[in-house]
Amino acid sequence: MITRRQTLGLLGATGVALATPALRGAHAAATTFRIGWQKNGVLALAKRSGALEKRLAARGVTITWAEFSSGPPLLEALGAGALDFGPTGDVPPLFAQAARGNLLYVGTYKGAPSGSAILVRKDSPIQSLADLKGKKLAFKRGSSAHNFVVKALRKGGLTPADVKAADLSPADAGAAFKSGSIDAWAIWDPYFAVAQSDPDARVLTTAEGIVESWSFFLGNGDFVGKNPDIITEVIDELRKTGVAAQGRLDETVAALAEITGVPVETTRTVLTRPGADLGSVSTITDEAVTYQQALADEFRDLNILPKPLKIADIVWRPKAS
Repeated sequence: MITRRQTLGLLGATGVALATPALRGAHAAATTFRIGWQKNGVLALAKRSGALEKRLAARGVTITWAEFSSGPPLLEALGAGALDFGPTGDVPPLFAQAARGNLLYVGTYKGAPSGSAILVRKDSPIQSLADLKGKKLAFKRGSSAHNFVVKALRKGGLTPADVKAADLSPADAGAAFKSGSIDAWAIWDPYFAVAQSDPDARVLTTAEGIVESWSFFLGNGDFVGKNPDIITEVIDELRKTGVAAQGRLDETVAALAEITGVPVETTRTVLTRPGADLGSVSTITDEAVTYQQALADEFRDLNILPKPLKIADIVWRPKAS
């Protein structure tokens, strides 16, 4: 698993490689495809089955994989040229674009809004979103949970300034939740499904009816510009992998449980939530761009982002054949 310190090391090593002209022929087709991945979803299934390796073999392309625990460090590596491709939720690309990362949206998929939740302790006096006022609420800043929190607080008549925000990774927030050092925790699957099985946890609300669940595949801008056919093939193969996985759910549950180490029944909960669809992978749609632009505008209005963004500026679409 790649930590931030390892990410910086990866960036440094790659910087040396990128400075070597022999390794960056102006029009040379890629022979290596470097993927950043997280232990969930269709990309994890494709890694396990070797689907992308098989698909790109005819092009003479080999694949390397680097595991990340979250989207922000993955996009940092991607934007700096240490990776070619990777997945993330809706918020991390906004910060990456604001930081002028060299990346492009190349694909998308939708998840189940019921797969994200705000949790409180079973015996907590917090019974409504309005009751979060003045309470310590943990979420990972810059993650999809950040967006969920903003919109959930608004539904409760609150703003982010009305709570004591704790910027914690899922692992650290989980420990803080168990110890009682935070009052509430905004988290996504599979961490949510694991925490949900704890009899001392209570769901205050899921994201259903509050925010949609969009995720994205992004590519390094230079790589995508030189190798659009590889990106097209990869997105198509991920769609096929997802459709096949959705069609044989028992096998998929077992496979993902093996990959993640999450118990089989907990993994089944994740994959059978209303709206869950592994086969929803596609290239970027107008609906996805509209969603991201509205999110970028909202975060700018709240001064979460340092400047306005135009999402369409970094959207890649395959050329019509």
